[in-house]
Amino acid sequence: MSILTVENLSHSYGEKTILYNACFRLLKGEHVGIVGENGIGKSTLLRILTGELIHDDGNIEWFPHVKIGFLQQYMDLQEGMTIEGYLQSAFADLYAIECEMLKIAEEMNGAGEVEKLLVKYGELQTILESSNFYHIHAEVEEVAIGLGLFEIGLKKDVSKLSGGQRTKLLLGKLLLEKADVLLLDEPTNYLDTAHIEWLQSYLRLYEKAYVIISHDELFLNSITNVIFHLEGGKVKRYVGNYEKFVQSYQVQKKQLQSAYVKQQKEISQLETFIQKNKIRKAKQAKSREKVLEKMQSIEKIHPVPRSRFDFNVYEEPVSRILQAEKLRIGYSDPLCPELNLQVKKGEKIAIIGHNGIGKTTMLKTLLGQIKPLSGSISVGERVNPAYFAQEEFASETTPLEKVWAERPDMTKKEVRQALAKCGLKEEHVLKPIRLLSGGEQTKVRLCELIVTRSNVLILDEPTNHLDIETKKSLQEALQQYKGTVLLVSHEPSFYEAWITKVWNIEEWNAEQYE
Repeated sequence: MSILTVENLSHSYGEKTILYNACFRLLKGEHVGIVGENGIGKSTLLRILTGELIHDDGNIEWFPHVKIGFLQQYMDLQEGMTIEGYLQSAFADLYAIECEMLKIAEEMNGAGEVEKLLVKYGELQTILESSNFYHIHAEVEEVAIGLGLFEIGLKKDVSKLSGGQRTKLLLGKLLLEKADVLLLDEPTNYLDTAHIEWLQSYLRLYEKAYVIISHDELFLNSITNVIFHLEGGKVKRYVGNYEKFVQSYQVQKKQLQSAYVKQQKEISQLETFIQKNKIRKAKQAKSREKVLEKMQSIEKIHPVPRSRFDFNVYEEPVSRILQAEKLRIGYSDPLCPELNLQVKKGEKIAIIGHNGIGKTTMLKTLLGQIKPLSGSISVGERVNPAYFAQEEFASETTPLEKVWAERPDMTKKEVRQALAKCGLKEEHVLKPIRLLSGGEQTKVRLCELIVTRSNVLILDEPTNHLDIETKKSLQEALQQYKGTVLLVSHEPSFYEAWITKVWNIEEWNAEQYE
């Protein structure tokens, strides 16, 4: 049964066409992944489906009474509510029934129509039992543990949560609401490996439908049975997981290219015949002209240029990049035991551990942005770090202005070329950064790092929002980079092939108590 039918959907931003006469449907219980390059319109499509954005043309028809769950990125969380209370609000309708039952019980104490009240009470009791109401606490706890909210503390005030923790909380409530259709935009951002694995297991067993945008190949392969590929304003449906989609897509591209070449050859032959025989064989030439007119043109495949990230070492530093002695990091209480750390020239280090354990705090402390609680950090001579922060607010500044501000000695042409290498088209470079997609914004920030005169890269979750092909380009660039890297990432598949060392903060903490 089709729970969503989309016909001839069109939408534009200014002169840029996002969708053009797109048609697709979603069947009951399907697990769909939406894929496509950065800025192609994946998030826009989800926002159109929820009604958050009004499309220009076409028809979107949901099956009557379908409950849609959409992960909202910017939700105001009221001060005074706890994590547990917010998650329990997913069952607000059931708690309302419980309140009604308590009122009925009070009414029965005052005599009156006891029999009628008993019937009503029994009906409400049946609803609660069939809805698993008396196991809500266990359900809430399971989701809280799975997404890493339990370790933050279920009694913590939601207004005190970080951006990543708020996203987890919103996702947790959405999962508990058990909508008929879940619409999720990059749900694995801010989740570490253990929580992604839990989410994979949860979604695989989800009996209802969902549509998910993700740039994580392993995650997509694990949780999808249908892929919607967004390209050239169209949405094409492929049955199977991401791996099967890639295989089918490559075969189709080859077939289309072959058909295009064959048709171009046929067109050339027809045109040559018509030109030569307009007078001598006019009837046959006219017949060939009709064949040409009726011929349906096969579009030429234009390969999408791949982003290139060329990180250079601008000045050779000393062999010891950084040394920390008796270091304790944190804001008021230490997040780790006392540490003695050393980073040598050319080392590529992954810093791992669950969310909130102190990975970002570690980077900021080593950079000197946060003072250590105790201990010392010494930085070697000629060490010039470039920092990619996990969260950066988009601004009215254009990509051209932002990168040029980093290197005012470059010409405008050189800045444009640097942005183009990172996969930013002409249409992007003069737009305010806030109007770019998440992936495009990440490319601007990576371009900033490339032009910076650095020899050490400090990267905090640089793959968030990047499409799969761009992520591969970044992976290759960091593998070839001759400098030093400190990386925080929740994707082992991204870094395992090229790092030289792992700093596991969870293991450091465990050793403290042995």
